[in-house]
Amino acid sequence: MRLDQFEMERLQSTWENRVKFNLSESSVHPMSIRDLASDPTFHNQLLSTPLHYNQSNGTDELRDMIASLYPGATLDDVEVTNGGSEANFVTVFSMLDPGDEVVVILPNYGQIWGLTNSLGMTVKAVHLREDLAWAPDLAALDAAVTSRTKMVVVCNPNNPTGAVLSEAEMEAIISIASRVGAWILADEIYQGSERDGHTTPTFYDRYDRVIVTNGLSKAYGLPGLRIGWIVAEKELIVKMWSYHDYTTIAPGTLSDMLARVALSPAGRARCLERTRSICRQNYPILRRWMDGHGSMFRLVEPRAGAIAYVHYDLPVNSTSLIRKLLHEKSVLVVPGDHFGMDRYLRIGYGLPPEHLQQALDHIHETLESLRSLLGAQTA
Repeated sequence: MRLDQFEMERLQSTWENRVKFNLSESSVHPMSIRDLASDPTFHNQLLSTPLHYNQSNGTDELRDMIASLYPGATLDDVEVTNGGSEANFVTVFSMLDPGDEVVVILPNYGQIWGLTNSLGMTVKAVHLREDLAWAPDLAALDAAVTSRTKMVVVCNPNNPTGAVLSEAEMEAIISIASRVGAWILADEIYQGSERDGHTTPTFYDRYDRVIVTNGLSKAYGLPGLRIGWIVAEKELIVKMWSYHDYTTIAPGTLSDMLARVALSPAGRARCLERTRSICRQNYPILRRWMDGHGSMFRLVEPRAGAIAYVHYDLPVNSTSLIRKLLHEKSVLVVPGDHFGMDRYLRIGYGLPPEHLQQALDHIHETLESLRSLLGAQTA
């Protein structure tokens, strides 16, 4: 088996810890352990914890906390994984076979698109529409879903656009999937990062064939813990747990322990409000910067996540542009090419404000130099 290269992750894995300004990240500036848990007693407990194999599907305590976020779920309906990426991988690995038909709503995090194509599934794309504020084309979705469709994949809130489905759009997606008995895989990892403070509703418990993936990397600002999860009916979770034996086996012992702090009622409220306050503080910085460039940029305002999916009006390929920024300015952003859409950039704005402004100033310098060069060439 040969996997298609996951271009966005290859770019980020290579450069995100080498550049001076990382605007490729889709979460806010991460919390430290001290930010998360300041109690010295807990620190001593953490330092004294034996580094044994953790309960491989997540401790009962952690799974019970996760289950409490989903109507009707119990700890037996939860599988804890190493990040949301592993949650998605285990779900696809356990639920789909070569030849199965999968409908993916795009743009989306490229993992499932690349994985299902590589594993020999029949994959169909249905696109969000910018002219509808990045809402899904429901007529196109209805046409794409057939009696052969085994799974419909959606990311809500969406990566890279920051759009959030309305209740009516969620119900329409469920209706379309239920028409043929297809599973819905809902990646909800940006849930809780909404600037307006209204938590995006989950797909869970709205339809009897829903699988939800989520984790602590985005809305909680804790990507280094590598804690994700799958929520589904108990029988599926038992199956997925056995597939997890073939990947990382178990989440880290200390990560599980810290995740329980983050998902306690007080910890969860603190983490999510921190993320939302960073997004509320930083988005105007990005907006003012964009407005200062006149008509060069087009943006549908994101509602969730510290990400903006920006169209730019320059005749320059997006990968070529980001490589110029990378090598000349030590700034990393994600090119629209990685979502199959040229002349877009996904700009992460979750950095400390002064750092964000410096990075944007560097991008401005590069754009101005390109504009001058292109103007000279056409003169």
